[in-house]
Amino acid sequence: MTSLPPYLVITPCRDEAQFARRTLDSVVNQTHRPASWLIVDDGSTDETPAILAEYAARHAWIRVLRRDDRGARSVGPGVIDAFYAGWAVAQPERFDYVCKLDLDLDLPPRYFELLIARMQAEPRLATLSGKPYFPAANGQLVSEACGDEMSVGMTKLYRRKAFEQIGGFVREVMWDGIDCHRCRMLGWIARSDSDPELRFLHLRAMGSSHKGLWTGRARHGAGQHFMGTGLVYMTASAVFRMTRPPYLVGGLAMEWGWLRSWLQRRPRYGDAEFRRFLRRYQRECLLYGKRRATARLDERQAARWRSPSREDARAVPG
Repeated sequence: MTSLPPYLVITPCRDEAQFARRTLDSVVNQTHRPASWLIVDDGSTDETPAILAEYAARHAWIRVLRRDDRGARSVGPGVIDAFYAGWAVAQPERFDYVCKLDLDLDLPPRYFELLIARMQAEPRLATLSGKPYFPAANGQLVSEACGDEMSVGMTKLYRRKAFEQIGGFVREVMWDGIDCHRCRMLGWIARSDSDPELRFLHLRAMGSSHKGLWTGRARHGAGQHFMGTGLVYMTASAVFRMTRPPYLVGGLAMEWGWLRSWLQRRPRYGDAEFRRFLRRYQRECLLYGKRRATARLDERQAARWRSPSREDARAVPG
């Protein structure tokens, strides 16, 4: 794939021995491999370090950065801290594209080839991903039902200059929603693509948790509260999730996570302009449907978009 630009992958991970080899093999077998893959081992205590060392010895473009064990997995802020530990040493300025990639995925072989080709063809596209599926207990693949208006958090391919312009990821649980909304605030487009060739396996179902599914979905609801999501929209989202596996309980946990944060008066994302932008968009989603509301917003925001140069990036990520 010499006609496509090189790209950088940064992978934060911790205790992923169960899934690591499948992810590593699926990236090694890409038709358009990363020019550099920096895997940040955030203090694993299982066999993950040995597995990573094996692959790094075999492939010169794979590097491993080992961090000290901080004592426990930290979902959200800890993941982004590990990502930025990699960003600090990966020389991202050498690449037009950068991907934050988890180590519990199985990607189809043309995944990065197709994503980068589509982003090359659409200059306003800031971030893109495929669609995740997870294997159910009966062996069937179940869609995680992610909206087209978001690139999914476990595999976010970014145009680097767009990533810099939005200020990168925030170090909070809802980092993977805030970034896409910030893209739209500046006139960029964020998307996940339902092309069958871009469907990938999420070996640990989204919204589950090392402490259990209820904890994971409640954490998502708390993250929605932090981001600025209103109660009506949150309730509509929770009801929709009740119709997806795990039926009922996932949506109830999300609603409880939001309500508990509201009752405890937990802080919200500090950018008031962002919260107003988000609430308006969510009202239009309820009124017109998410697909139509997103198309209207993207059309409205087109005048704000400009392709950033190296000098006019909005902020240094991190």
